[in-house]
Amino acid sequence: MIRTLVPRLSGGTWLLLPVLAAGCGGPSLQEDTQALAACPAEPQPFADHVVSYAPGPNAGFGQDAFPGIVLGPPHGEGAGAGSLDVLSLGRGGEIVLEFTDIGVVDGPGVDLLVFENVFISPIGPFSERGIVSVSEDGQTWHEFPCASTDAAGGYPGCAGTRPVYSSPTNGVSATDLSVAGGDGFDLTTLGVPRARFVRVRDAGNNPNSAPSSGFDLDAVAVVNGYALCQTP
Repeated sequence: MIRTLVPRLSGGTWLLLPVLAAGCGGPSLQEDTQALAACPAEPQPFADHVVSYAPGPNAGFGQDAFPGIVLGPPHGEGAGAGSLDVLSLGRGGEIVLEFTDIGVVDGPGVDLLVFENVFISPIGPFSERGIVSVSEDGQTWHEFPCASTDAAGGYPGCAGTRPVYSSPTNGVSATDLSVAGGDGFDLTTLGVPRARFVRVRDAGNNPNSAPSSGFDLDAVAVVNGYALCQTP
């Protein structure tokens, strides 16, 4: 028997549910729950650790609060204002994040949300695109197709296209797709059953002014997940 993590219908609250390792219609997650390490605290569906950060030219914004600024929940300001609780990756810069409490699993619909600081100005949306990849082992990567130059189409497949509404200050759940905002990614697109690592790379064609060049990462959140640790 294994355990898989699923959100309540209201979003943002997670349950550990026992399911059989085979014949349940979902991915066969092979971990024995007896072998899982204890969770350091209440498991949260956000990135727990920065594996690497390679800033591109004209990065710098947010580095004074790094790495905590990209861990934990998003701090969205809604459609009218971009959050300042972000890390600018710089032109072509990239970051790799790891989940240690809850991994991403291929479930119904969107499995992962990536939050930038998109806002809607009087002349239209202001967005900076990022290319998202996932990995189970941190070595073999699977990249979501990102049409980073297709403004008319809304930059399909890219992160950094939708405003962020969820924040610890407003109580809006970061895993409720109907209200959270951010950009959703479905592992089915890549044929990947699960992932513990997320990589975000600036698309390379965003505004390039120091110190806030490139994609501005706020947070990432697991929507469909599985346990990487045991709660007491």
